[in-house]
Amino acid sequence: MTTQAASAWRIETDPPGDVQVPRAAYYGAATIRAVHNFPVSGRSLSASVIRSLALVKGCVAQTRASLGWLDPLMAAAIRHAADEIVAGELADQFTVEVYRTGSGTSTHMNLNEVLARRAAELLGPGSTVHPNDHVNPGQSSNDVFPTAMHLAAVDAVRNGLMPVLDHMAEVLEAHAASWTDILKLGRTQMMDATPLTLGQEFSGYAAQIRAARRGLDPLLEPFLALPLGGTAVGAGLNGHPEMPARACALLAERTGEAWGPTREPFAAVASRDGLVALSGGIRTVAVAAAKIAGDIRLLGSGPRGGLGELELPALQPGSSLMPGKVNPVQCEMGLRVVARVVGCDATVASAAMGGVLELNTMMPVMAASLLEAVDLLRASLGAFVAGTLTAPRPVPERCAHWLEQGLALVTALTPLLGYDRAAALAAEARRSGRTLRAVVLAESGLEPEVVEKWLDAGAMCAPDAGRSGHGAG
Repeated sequence: MTTQAASAWRIETDPPGDVQVPRAAYYGAATIRAVHNFPVSGRSLSASVIRSLALVKGCVAQTRASLGWLDPLMAAAIRHAADEIVAGELADQFTVEVYRTGSGTSTHMNLNEVLARRAAELLGPGSTVHPNDHVNPGQSSNDVFPTAMHLAAVDAVRNGLMPVLDHMAEVLEAHAASWTDILKLGRTQMMDATPLTLGQEFSGYAAQIRAARRGLDPLLEPFLALPLGGTAVGAGLNGHPEMPARACALLAERTGEAWGPTREPFAAVASRDGLVALSGGIRTVAVAAAKIAGDIRLLGSGPRGGLGELELPALQPGSSLMPGKVNPVQCEMGLRVVARVVGCDATVASAAMGGVLELNTMMPVMAASLLEAVDLLRASLGAFVAGTLTAPRPVPERCAHWLEQGLALVTALTPLLGYDRAAALAAEARRSGRTLRAVVLAESGLEPEVVEKWLDAGAMCAPDAGRSGHGAG
């Protein structure tokens, strides 16, 4: 090795032996070994997990100093280094693979090494900070890592996804309020059904998103109980019994969330049932969004051969072959994202079954999958709302056309004619190609003013119409 090449590396020693580490790196031997041992996807854990881990480490260092268990100057340096990472600095120092061994130990040690070297740098020449002895005492990956998962998950859902869902519901509610007078044909099982207004249709979408959004709140509550101290400190190993509560109080000050230590640390470390439930709630949001995106794509289909009841914004050309073709690109983007989110949920469930006895060792892939799902939904729904959902234009004349051509208006005549006679009139309209109204006027024996009164689509849409037989099944 040339002198120039040798100068690019330093030698570190850990229990397995010597290892070469890039001289400029803040990480050390444990990180290099993890990188070499798991050359799988090249994908590291999300920055939100790293920031959450750093937040925990900084608060623990400050807590230990307040208890007299760590030199105050060293604790301050560790806290300063942790705050830099929370702010997004040194992000290139965290490259450990998602698909690796353990319950987060490799990422945890990666962070311990970076904090130790950066803290020593802050303390000045000749200073030494050890990643295990100074940064990590009283802590275990098995409680620190799931604690960071809790912090990252709550932040991603509360501050990332929920505002997007709230805005989406508001946009849908605004459409529902604006389109109350646009009558249209209802459709069930893709067949003609009793009428409704476009506003009523969109009120259903708004309620669906509101319900999915509300369902997330109770799923976040268990996450506010942190597993911090659940193993090493809880067992009195190199720790202090007051550390979990004090560290949680500091975390609450930093984040504004009401964190507290878990009351059942063994369950908190051995199982990840809360994460499974939250992932299911995220999947519910995704499925609701998929239904809405799919419906809007269908309502905007055409422009000549489809339903055409909405005119969607033309965002980009839709074909390299067919000039003028414009596709519902953001609706389709959303559907593809949902397919991935459902896959992430399946991964979380499978990983949760990986808990054996006192520990679940699948936490990194669970964290990666859950946070990927949340981030994908946040970004895709934000784009869908901004680019498509805020801008569709109703086409009332198209809605009126399909309403008049539909056969399900005959349902209103069932109380007068009976089910079988009404069905025969609908069948004749379908056979002859005439509108239902024309067939009823010609063949029902009802006076024209009676027909017009009972085939009033607007009255059928009113909840208090006072007529029986208005089902849409």
